Amino acid sequence: MTYAPTVVLVDDHDIVRAGVTAELGDRVQVLGEAGDVGGAVALILDRRPEVVLLDVHLPSGTGADVIRGVRAGGGTDVRFLALSVSDSPDDVIAVIRAGARGYVTKSISGEDLGDAVLRVAEGDAVFSPRLAGFVIDAFSASLPAPADPELDLLSPREQEVMRLLARGYAYKEIARRLTISIKTVETHASNVLRKLQVSNRHELTSWATKRRIV
Repeated sequence: MTYAPTVVLVDDHDIVRAGVTAELGDRVQVLGEAGDVGGAVALILDRRPEVVLLDVHLPSGTGADVIRGVRAGGGTDVRFLALSVSDSPDDVIAVIRAGARGYVTKSISGEDLGDAVLRVAEGDAVFSPRLAGFVIDAFSASLPAPADPELDLLSPREQEVMRLLARGYAYKEIARRLTISIKTVETHASNVLRKLQVSNRHELTSWATKRRIV
């Protein structure tokens, strides 16, 4: 017998839920349907499906609210796959941050949706091709910057001076901004150029720009 994961459908439109059920056919076992946040959370915690197919906009809240409600109720083993007409980056990131394992749009074919549900049930993450980029960009931006051995040669104060020099500030302006003397700025500037092995401000600006730190 072919494996068919258990599923709960969460969408506020009856016709959408009926259409999804028809498209998925016997590839899944539908345990129930819900059309709002409260009803969805209660149903999911009661039925404990392997996968929840979840719209991101509901009359009483969002798909992210459903995920948080289920997690708070102890449903840590339930996997969520967002299914929405929206391809907004904000919607995608919000539901993924809440804990969804994937996000596909309602333009997906029935066959591909069935494959997506199966993959999520097995622990994979699934995204419509264009939406994957939103997730990569968002989570890459939240990661700490990789170590830069050259930048690490500079003290915290030298890094401050370096950034201002690379942006074109004069010594007098840097001194005023950092509340230090012009002589101290000159000393830091000299150390920066020596440690980074650059000859002048133009080369320093080029060095900093390549690293996107100005």
